[in-house]
Amino acid sequence: MKSKLNVGLVGVGRMGLAYARYLSSRVPGATLHAVSDVRADAAESVRAECGAAKAYTDYHALVNDPAVDAVVVMTPTKLHLDVVVAAARAGKAIFCEKPLALTIEDATRMHEAVTKSGVFFQLGFMRRFDAGYVAAKRKIDAGVIGKPCVFKSTSKDKERPSVDYLRPENSGGLFIDMGIHDFDLARWFIGDVASVYSTGGVLAYPEMQGIGDWDNAITNLRFKNGCIGVVTLSRNGIYGYGIHTEIVGTEGTIQIGYDRETPVLVMRKDTVEHDTIPGFYERFEDAYIAQLQDFVRNLTESRPPPITAADGIAAQRIAHAATRSAQENRVVEVEG
Repeated sequence: MKSKLNVGLVGVGRMGLAYARYLSSRVPGATLHAVSDVRADAAESVRAECGAAKAYTDYHALVNDPAVDAVVVMTPTKLHLDVVVAAARAGKAIFCEKPLALTIEDATRMHEAVTKSGVFFQLGFMRRFDAGYVAAKRKIDAGVIGKPCVFKSTSKDKERPSVDYLRPENSGGLFIDMGIHDFDLARWFIGDVASVYSTGGVLAYPEMQGIGDWDNAITNLRFKNGCIGVVTLSRNGIYGYGIHTEIVGTEGTIQIGYDRETPVLVMRKDTVEHDTIPGFYERFEDAYIAQLQDFVRNLTESRPPPITAADGIAAQRIAHAATRSAQENRVVEVEG
């Protein structure tokens, strides 16, 4: 593998644009060679802004461009399968944003295509690259809190996305779209999940009634090693974007996350105030960049991917079991 990779980016929506900017200026081992989007004006705009050589409206042209070494997939989740399969057949290394797909069947097909072709594949769970989560993982692995016993994770959006996006046929639903991060962290910190019990409701946004999803939900986890856990998800954090995780061990506890974006407190009579985190860009920008840098280093240094398609499928199985549990009001085994 050559020392500097030509990267092709498929999908220049909200996150795709951010990744194009990162690849063009903040990932030293990469050159943004090409971008693709069905919207020709968007593709050309990003190409011009980021200095890419080519802009395509058909991702097939990008993945088959002989100058492209690696493909970064930033399309809507329901389109991941087609792009990943095409890139795998073209023999290109692949980075794909989470989740793998909307269904286990599509995720499995992606895994099979990547395995059959033998191409390098890395999945984007950026929280594993956040400085706080990395430090916590190292401390837990070093035995600082003894044996982990309980996993707690909370994800809160400041406000809901559009109702059209929230429809499960578009987003996968609350547990896939939002909870997938927490379920991946549960596996990363504690181990495989044996069973889940979820409950959810449309409690804050009545306009979501009838779309087949919830704006708030809680999932209890039982791990295969006997540990227990809980994941809480909310579309109406209101005060800001809130991501927090806690691991309780036999000799201590580790807490990860924060609500204050800047280190400033305003203290007045009977009041202490600070700002909050507006969104995921602000909270995890460094982690997004770090995972792209890691992807490129893994390729140039022939290192294995830290997050594989199998990891994505495992987290997705938990999310699907959690969804089914909330629908059927019962404990659901994760495997099968």
